[in-house]
Amino acid sequence: MKHHHHHHRLYCKPAAKILFLFLLSFIFGNWLGYITAPSPAAIPASADGNWGLSFQQEGQPPVGNASSEYLKQFNAHYTADTSEKVLYLTFDAGYENGNTPAILDALKKHQVPATFFLVGNYLNTSPDLVRRMAAEGHTVGNHTFHHPDMSRISTEETFSQELRSLEDLYQQITGQSMQRFYRPPQGKYSESNLCMARDLGYHTFFWSLAYVDWYEDKQPSHEEAFQKLLGRIHPGAIVLLHSTSRTNAEILDELLTRWEEMGYQFRPLTELVSKSEL
Repeated sequence: MKHHHHHHRLYCKPAAKILFLFLLSFIFGNWLGYITAPSPAAIPASADGNWGLSFQQEGQPPVGNASSEYLKQFNAHYTADTSEKVLYLTFDAGYENGNTPAILDALKKHQVPATFFLVGNYLNTSPDLVRRMAAEGHTVGNHTFHHPDMSRISTEETFSQELRSLEDLYQQITGQSMQRFYRPPQGKYSESNLCMARDLGYHTFFWSLAYVDWYEDKQPSHEEAFQKLLGRIHPGAIVLLHSTSRTNAEILDELLTRWEEMGYQFRPLTELVSKSEL
């Protein structure tokens, strides 16, 4: 296994270096006036940018910016490769606004394990809810301390600081060590971020189902929410909901019931990870 990890590091570092040398030659070339456009071959193909999905067929996983195959080398995931009716429920929270207790109540009622990706502000303002999540068997994941655009962070030092400072705070609040699950803020990432997260022992989680639920003053109606969340569910889905959403708090009990009626089972992300490492 050690050797395997080493092999990955070798794969990771050169890509950045090649890109840097290429950019350097491009800048100087331009300056000297003899390069008009970069040759596409010189840029390593990757899916840098914002995580995005295209839904092609109801009941089927959407196509992501990057394939599961590509993501696998970085211990990154957006959906589980399965035909089983299982889903992985995740919540992102940049802050707490009173909707989480109802969400936790619904999860408890249905005995559904979820992962909450939290930021530093959340841990500072709502330590009791963080302790409740842990006590009720949920996983708390790392959404970074300050919620920056991580794709702009290129040094390992700054990148690891964003994750480590949140780990430390979580440890202080709960007395437990944080599960090394990472979700980039707003799904903004770069290949070097995927490398750095993996080298810090993290799994990176994108998603295969989400909807526009994060504007506090423009909350979707229950109908809209059910239409998206029931219509686009698929086997192995990693679902992203915002726990700041009033709509989500109001519908979660019924939503979980409807998914159960469709034959879905809820699994923790820890199980997806252990499966992916077999």
